[in-house]
Amino acid sequence: MTYEITGKTKLTALLGSPVAHSISPQMHNEAFRCLGLDYAYLAFDVKPEELETAVKGLTAAGIRGFNLTMPLKIQILPLLDELTPAARLAGSVNTVMVTDGRLVGHTTDGIGYMRSVADAGHTITGKKMTLLGAGGAATAICVQAALDGVRAIDMFKRKNSSWDKTGEFCKRLGEETGCHIRLLDIENPSQLAESLAGSAILTNATSVGMAPDAGCSPVPDSSMLHPGLVVSDIIYNPRETMLMKQAKSMGCPCFNGLYMLLYQGAEAFRCWTGQEMPVEHIKELYFSAGNA
Repeated sequence: MTYEITGKTKLTALLGSPVAHSISPQMHNEAFRCLGLDYAYLAFDVKPEELETAVKGLTAAGIRGFNLTMPLKIQILPLLDELTPAARLAGSVNTVMVTDGRLVGHTTDGIGYMRSVADAGHTITGKKMTLLGAGGAATAICVQAALDGVRAIDMFKRKNSSWDKTGEFCKRLGEETGCHIRLLDIENPSQLAESLAGSAILTNATSVGMAPDAGCSPVPDSSMLHPGLVVSDIIYNPRETMLMKQAKSMGCPCFNGLYMLLYQGAEAFRCWTGQEMPVEHIKELYFSAGNA
């Protein structure tokens, strides 16, 4: 069908910096077109110091909702009127729904990640996860994994000014979900090796290995990996990170963040429209090997 902007078109968007590389506009606009929905999705390069002004302007202009990417997933919190239970637990928001001027924060990253694990053919319920990072995406993944029945999670981060706050998050989430969660120092290789030895999945939710620093890996020694370990990286640029190359060299099954992007977007799409994104069509169009 013909896709046109009309006087009644509902606006949705991505806010962050940088955003020019994102494929979210293509996949959302194609989904709107497929379903005959009078919506449009745009990407706006918004820096942290510009966020409040941008959100006020877009809300005043009648935006239906928006996504947030780094580094805005936590900075958005003071500007919201309400949080979903998962967003409250995560302390992070990547999707906002705007209704009658009220801003409700959702987190769809964790849902997207867990669906990507299943899409790759793996089951981690009742098993242990090693999670690298403690930013917005990492906390969302941690929350959803705990809610979905992952038995134990070792979260690794640097011992910096946010260490105590992250420790409080891990303690609170563990108490509310029954998942055993530990906070460990990412710069301690012996702790990382011990965690990986007992884990079913390694999840890199840091930016280490993202272009243009694609030659880096958050795992200092490939020998820490073992063939029974699933290795996942939420990075999708490049499609094969250094961590994934290490995983393949050690015989580990691995996958990148492309399908997490797809499925978190599908959940945001459902929030805004009340309809299901045609994910198989979108997957074939933008996420297949031929489009890598």
